[in-house]
Amino acid sequence: MRQAVETVTLTTAQAIVRYLSNQWIVANGVETRVCGGGFGIFGHGNVTCLGEALYEHRAELPLYRGQNEQGMGFAAAAYAKAYKRHRFMFCTASAGPGTANLLTSAALAHANRLPMLMLCGDAFLTRLPDPVLQQLEHFGNPTFGVNDAFKAVSRYWDRITHPAQVIQSLPAALATMLDPADCGPAFIGLPQDVQGWTYDYPVSFFEKRVHRVRRQAPDEYEVAQAVALLKDAKRPMIIAGGGVQYSGAVAELTAFAEATGIPVVETIAGRANMVHDHPLNIGPIGVTGSDSANVIAEEADVILAVGTRLQDFTTGSWTAFAHDAKIIGLNAARHDAAKHLSTTVVGDARLGLVALTADLAKYQAPEGWTAKATAERAKWNDYVAENTRVGNGPASYAQAIGEVNRLCDPRDRVVAAAGGLPAEVTANWKTLDIGTVDVEFGFSCMGYEIAGGWGARIAQAQMEPEQDTIVFTGDGSYLLMNSDIYSSVITEKKMIVMVLDNGGFAVINKLQNNTGNESFNNLIADTPTATTKVGVDFEAHAKSMGAAAETVSSPAELEAAFLRAKAADRTYVICMKVDPYEGWTTEGHAWWEVGTPHVTGSDKVRAAHLDWESTRHKQRKGV
Repeated sequence: MRQAVETVTLTTAQAIVRYLSNQWIVANGVETRVCGGGFGIFGHGNVTCLGEALYEHRAELPLYRGQNEQGMGFAAAAYAKAYKRHRFMFCTASAGPGTANLLTSAALAHANRLPMLMLCGDAFLTRLPDPVLQQLEHFGNPTFGVNDAFKAVSRYWDRITHPAQVIQSLPAALATMLDPADCGPAFIGLPQDVQGWTYDYPVSFFEKRVHRVRRQAPDEYEVAQAVALLKDAKRPMIIAGGGVQYSGAVAELTAFAEATGIPVVETIAGRANMVHDHPLNIGPIGVTGSDSANVIAEEADVILAVGTRLQDFTTGSWTAFAHDAKIIGLNAARHDAAKHLSTTVVGDARLGLVALTADLAKYQAPEGWTAKATAERAKWNDYVAENTRVGNGPASYAQAIGEVNRLCDPRDRVVAAAGGLPAEVTANWKTLDIGTVDVEFGFSCMGYEIAGGWGARIAQAQMEPEQDTIVFTGDGSYLLMNSDIYSSVITEKKMIVMVLDNGGFAVINKLQNNTGNESFNNLIADTPTATTKVGVDFEAHAKSMGAAAETVSSPAELEAAFLRAKAADRTYVICMKVDPYEGWTTEGHAWWEVGTPHVTGSDKVRAAHLDWESTRHKQRKGV
């Protein structure tokens, strides 16, 4: 006789929360919940039903109150990145504008291949009260609304239309977020009525389950193809991306490089795969890279690209490499492994590097090639030392970065994004320990810095509570999104925030000027509609949110201020003006494709266009 299935009656919302609270994973050697909790702003659409369920599980799934839904998403992305994609946070927002505010952060998580679960309010499934407050009406399609916009920025998208659907939808969402090939944000729309409907769920659905991130072994034939290319290489090079860290393959990358003598360059996402003084670390590559990495990239005949999606800032819009260079793509995602007709090695980075190391046991890169690479890196180190030296010209990003780099603890985590700081941090920061740099440049999203710093600090407090999270932000990003300074204060998640004020969007002003255009609408001083020029007192503003803060007048004062920030027991903001025109890192740049006017009445714009186009002949045409 078939035994009856034991069931429990729960609302849809209760079932979702109970399921999440019983999903586990081993992260950093410790068995822990795969969902670290969530960020939430309640409103109609998520407060009455989902809020009730979250309250009952607040100990297992702590809920952090956000100040802005976009900031919540940034914090969730930074949390996932700090945990190397082994844990995620959910974000919950009300129906309508609250959910719409998550679109940008969902796009950021999608571009960066980061797990994040969105549990968002939706219109009533019955439609009896339609139209409701904040509902978008599409006259020819009543099922279409704001939540459908997330289909473009989600790896998994679903709308719960019946409580039983949770049994299928939640495991599918979780599987997507933990898949190294398809990892990214998952969106689940929760109609306001369905959230409170009940179903007799099987008790077994809520039993504890321990997950693991899949390690896909590469195909033997693909490994053999890659080995054959590398054995014939005279000038091989490794590009190490963020996927190296997500795979936990840092040791295997180093072992492979040391066994073969092949020099390593880093992408922005892979910026802390090797410490700065490792002899085979030749520096960051690409548009915001280093002369050392870009010099050898131009000459390399075989390029092993590990865990990178080969974004244009890595490839110099595909001008960084010789036309006849052969590329091997080692990546868990087939889409990334196959770019530009690469020889594919589809699989886990760690397993792939182990296989390559074994099959290349007797291979050694030519000594002269390795020596050239290390000599180029030594020259780059000299440049960085001078570029970051206090007193080298007017106050600059580079000088501030150099001082913080000199004074911070090796395990402190650095967070930056968008504007000029990603380039300056990538070029000038000396990695002191593995996995300590988070430069968000996959989506290059202003506003990530402080919110992302808060999310990173939540993760860091769980893993390395004695370490600091250091945020570099410009005045433009600060004004765009700063409210999570307050979040960090009320949750006692201390950050050190460096606000470097250059009077506007200075890096885009630089691009504007470099393409022959006049300064216009980027710097406050050059904004014609800003008829009253009022400076922002960032110190007072930060203090108003409960942070400690001070303003320094020059990089020479940064040491004492930073040490005070280190000793502080709460978020500490250090403000300093930097020059918007001078002090930029001028070396290490590869070509970048920028759309410039083909017809113009300006001689300067025309000349800049011709100059820009003069390098296009170096661009690979897909081969």
